[in-house]
Amino acid sequence: MIYFQGKRILSAIFDMDGTMFDTERLRFKTLKQAAMEIFGSPLSDETLIGSLGLSAKRAEALAKANHGEDFPYAQVRQRADELELAHVRNQGVPIKDGLLDVLERLRRCGLTMAVATSSRRAIAEEYLINANVLKYFDITVCGDEVEQGKPHPEIFLNAASALNCLPEHCLMLEDSENGLLSAIRANGQPILIEDIKPPAPEVKAGALQAYTSMSEFLADLSDCMPHLGVPELTEPFPQALNQFSVGIHGFGAMGGGYLAQIFSHWDGYTRPCEIIAATRSPMLRETIQAFGRYSVRYGATSFDQTIENMSMIDMDDEQAVIRMYDVAEIVGLSLPESAIRKQAGVIAQGLIRRFERRSRVLTLLIVLNKVGGAAFVREQVEAHLRRLASPQLCQRILDNTYFAETVVSRIVSKLSTDALLRQLRIKSKMFENTLSEESRTPTTTSKKRAPDYEQLISRFRPYAQSSQALSQLHLILFNSEPDMPLYAERCGHLLERLRQVKTVADITQTQVIKNLLWNGPHAVIAWYASLLGHTWLGQGMGDTRVSALAHRLIREEVGPALIAQNPEAADAVEDFSQVFLKRCATSFKDPCARVARDPLRKLQRHERIFRSIDLARKHGIPTPSLEFGAALAVHYALRNPNEKDQECLLIRKIYREKGELLSVLSYVGDYNGRPYSGLDPVTDKDLLESISRRFIELKTPD
Repeated sequence: MIYFQGKRILSAIFDMDGTMFDTERLRFKTLKQAAMEIFGSPLSDETLIGSLGLSAKRAEALAKANHGEDFPYAQVRQRADELELAHVRNQGVPIKDGLLDVLERLRRCGLTMAVATSSRRAIAEEYLINANVLKYFDITVCGDEVEQGKPHPEIFLNAASALNCLPEHCLMLEDSENGLLSAIRANGQPILIEDIKPPAPEVKAGALQAYTSMSEFLADLSDCMPHLGVPELTEPFPQALNQFSVGIHGFGAMGGGYLAQIFSHWDGYTRPCEIIAATRSPMLRETIQAFGRYSVRYGATSFDQTIENMSMIDMDDEQAVIRMYDVAEIVGLSLPESAIRKQAGVIAQGLIRRFERRSRVLTLLIVLNKVGGAAFVREQVEAHLRRLASPQLCQRILDNTYFAETVVSRIVSKLSTDALLRQLRIKSKMFENTLSEESRTPTTTSKKRAPDYEQLISRFRPYAQSSQALSQLHLILFNSEPDMPLYAERCGHLLERLRQVKTVADITQTQVIKNLLWNGPHAVIAWYASLLGHTWLGQGMGDTRVSALAHRLIREEVGPALIAQNPEAADAVEDFSQVFLKRCATSFKDPCARVARDPLRKLQRHERIFRSIDLARKHGIPTPSLEFGAALAVHYALRNPNEKDQECLLIRKIYREKGELLSVLSYVGDYNGRPYSGLDPVTDKDLLESISRRFIELKTPD
């Protein structure tokens, strides 16, 4: 039961054509074609529009009144049905935007539901099964099962009676004037979803509520639904698929291990029909395409969460990326700054195409782990838009695009290439064994004619063996700590619907707390653990030297500095501190190399390490551990054997040329196309000297 517009609602009755499915235009097309084939001339628009919502008998009478008594309506209608069914079987039923969301919400609230359609049962059931919505309806009343078609109330009265519900407690959804009159005369609660021809104003006035689209009705309906809250870690994703496509630009730990999970939970009622993910890794693309799914493992709870409906694309395929921005309702952008600069032009092209073809709002969820990340992305994209479009068009596109700042409170790591290869070898052997076992299963032959069902099933049987074998394989691509919400800047309506996203008016405070309290200490811990010979962060935290450093950073320096700056944030700082330390201690699948990467970026003047030092010194708090952390960053880069880590290579180059720590920390050269923001040798002299002393001590770490 729900209360909608002040009415107590127990049931919902849906018209089919034009209300649930965008089939009226298709029907017009097939009727015209059938009439041309059989009669020699098409049905008039007057006849087609006038027949909306009528029963077959009344539609036939109208056709003969307009085209003569000899018009072969029955033959034309039969041929039109054949053409329409052929189109639907090949291309599917065109479902109205927002329908699945509406059906799922009404059903979850306990409403009984019915279809009341003027179409024949054979047509109606095929459409409902094809669209996978028959499961929502308790009964179906069709046009060939009533004596009097719409606008007579018989069909709605019969549907309400079959549901054991009084008409006044039934929402009756219609698109046509005849259908709306039928619902009004049945004394129901009529909801108008306008389609081809709006009803006359005096008829429209009889509706409880009128909408221009199903999506518009959904917005009002959602206000009647209970708030589901952030999902539990083990809560399954919604079974029902909506009509949304979403994008993930950057399929790393955050993209594949976090954003995909957030999008899969969606609003708790439905989930997107497609998640498009862009990556440069051919191994990841091919693996996910082969398996059709992958899983995120939560080691602390021994729980695996499986992500489905993935479409993997090559990030270097510009047309594929442009299409992603064209069709997606929301795109999660999770790339390094250098990659964003390179991809900004493609993003701009995608926004232009989207605006020219769809003119729909796009939400960009910026997961950059950087204060001001959304402004940075907007700046990069806007620069390319200015070069590709007129100032007026550029501004309209920007007005139609939300660049949402975010804060991620979750630790995720991606499986290494070697670990993935080992997993694939094992899964490959399991797959081969399953197939060989199936092939040994004895079969029997019979000379008897196979029954109809057997003939139909035989079409699927050749694919069943391999599909079953694949479905039993479980591919782990990411390891994650327990779930936490994604904080996002409040903008637009879409983010408000996402169950795992918490929107805030001002995200700056949350960003600062997380960036300084998590990101900086996280990197320092990884540098130190790696220096001491530990491969995994959780193992490193088992070393008392590393865990002691972590607690000093959080409890004695960064945390107190944040509270001194903003006493009202004390509770938030404490919550973040407890979660962070607990997660680090159990991060046995999180490699130090992942957390420790890009040390030069993290050593910039206003980045996480030195920003925390500035804040602490402002409030008279000593920062020996943070200064030790800065020394660790350079020491890590000098000893890092990974020749693919470009920042470590650059640090080693700078250090070799000058032979001192000062040259690294006060570097003033190019950094991803911009001047690097290092320490100032004069104003930061004392700080540089302090870090240098700790750097020297690190040659024999204790």
